Amino acid sequence: MTAVMISTMVLCFALTVSVAVSIGLASVLGIHAANANMLISVKEMFSAINKFPLAAIPFFILAGNLMETGGISRRLVEFAKSIVGGVQGGLPMTCVLTCMIFAAVSGSSVATTFAIGAILIPALIKHGYPTAYAAALQATSAELGVIIPPSIPMILYGVSAEVSIGELFIAGFGPGLLIGLALMLFVHLYCRWKGWGKHDGDGRLSFGKATLQAGWALLMPVIILGGIYGGIFTPTEASAVAVFYALVVGIVIYREIKLQDLYAILRKSVLSSAVIMFIIANAGLFAFLITRAGVPDAIGHWLQAVLQSPALFLLGVNAALFVIGMFIETSAAIIVLAPILAPVAVHFGIDPVHFGLIMVVNLALGMITPPFGVNLFAACTVAKISLDRIVTHLIPFVLVILACLMVVTYVPQLSLALRDLVYAR
Repeated sequence: MTAVMISTMVLCFALTVSVAVSIGLASVLGIHAANANMLISVKEMFSAINKFPLAAIPFFILAGNLMETGGISRRLVEFAKSIVGGVQGGLPMTCVLTCMIFAAVSGSSVATTFAIGAILIPALIKHGYPTAYAAALQATSAELGVIIPPSIPMILYGVSAEVSIGELFIAGFGPGLLIGLALMLFVHLYCRWKGWGKHDGDGRLSFGKATLQAGWALLMPVIILGGIYGGIFTPTEASAVAVFYALVVGIVIYREIKLQDLYAILRKSVLSSAVIMFIIANAGLFAFLITRAGVPDAIGHWLQAVLQSPALFLLGVNAALFVIGMFIETSAAIIVLAPILAPVAVHFGIDPVHFGLIMVVNLALGMITPPFGVNLFAACTVAKISLDRIVTHLIPFVLVILACLMVVTYVPQLSLALRDLVYAR
């Protein structure tokens, strides 16, 4: 059964069949090869998505789309520009900082790419930056959408590996800030080297005026994250609060969302949510079957035999996840691999929360690496260019994040210090 499943999945990937269909078809053929009852597929697919924490996914996607249409994104850009926009390379730094702030609400890198990229990619091009550089920068910065909490991949890891989602969220701040600050420093130095962005401060609002205009937008992450860590509501309930807040601000306060806009916003959110849920359902069936076949135990024993120290195990896992992330969608990879790798990590004495951050940061790289980087497709759509044009500009950004990944991997306190402070043992 296992051989049939894996060979079918690899063949489908080679034929560029979508990830969800590839995994689902491999699972169904595996059930048929084992002469098992085909009703297993329906039961396990339903069980995979019948989990309360997953309700946060469509709500966070909807919140991101409401923020984009309701003017919240634009005001966050002006606020970020008032802070860092006055230096050379300030506009690319604004892109990174805005994505960091937006990430504290959206939970999705693709939503961040569209919401912020629609504003900043044209602005970067207008200020003389190459179109390909603007698209590569936006795709990379939007990766922070799944690292800084709340994060949809963290929710999926928490559900799959049975780890506290609240602990994962609080642990995500350290790696998120590290990557954000590293990217801002890099783009500043790179722009000075290239001679770009000497007039990025033109038209910049004062900090006070920008803060006043963005006041309601800035209050949103405070309410969401404060509510979660203050014990007022769960991460799942926070997603519904985010939708309600974005709706009220967009319609009543900023008055940029009209009633006729709601259909398009809801339709876009439903389509995005359906795609993710379909992947989760098929990946859940696949994970169930390979677990029943004993594959996780076999892989675990093999890893323990070959990689006999935690440092080697983490290095091997990072190398494997980097390659896997290039070809498999992040959500599917987490759901399939987390139940397999997390127990092995615990065996090596690695905190499952720390390991979750390693998986999320590593697989988030897959969102900006060809051939199937979803952020790249989104950024190229906004910039109206082909994918091959941005690869050259993308390589330095990938190297920066890889360096940060090594720090996250081998300095666990970066992730766990705040967790241990908030969740006192």
